[in-house]
Amino acid sequence: MIRRLRLDEMDELIEFWLASTIHAHPFISERYWHESESIVRNVYIPQSVTWVYIENGKIVGFISVLDSLFIGALFVSELFIGKGIGHALMEHVKTHYSALSLEVYQKNHRAVHFYHHQGFRIEESAWQTETHHPTWIMSWQEGETQ
Repeated sequence: MIRRLRLDEMDELIEFWLASTIHAHPFISERYWHESESIVRNVYIPQSVTWVYIENGKIVGFISVLDSLFIGALFVSELFIGKGIGHALMEHVKTHYSALSLEVYQKNHRAVHFYHHQGFRIEESAWQTETHHPTWIMSWQEGETQ
């Protein structure tokens, strides 16, 4: 089931985000993600529209959209990857927005492939000064084909 994040789920979401982001980015120091927890909890999530995918009463996936167009986060529990949850979250968000963009680490090949499959295309290369890793800026526009 997909629904909006409730305020009382923030601790569960942050715990889920931390475990998922560490797993998805083994090329970045875990310390960086632990140091980022406060800004995710206190700035990014509160400023985002966040939907969660609930399975058996637990968050197993979520997607956050900033400024009505930028996907700031999309994560699925390791145990649920490949079961259509990421696709379902993406399709849900696409019903609310006609254009979306995101930034993904170039080394996160699984995510890059997933976004391509969801209709996103690479617009430009960027550099994350905090992590010292290159990223792709990708975008999707309703009605556009690749």
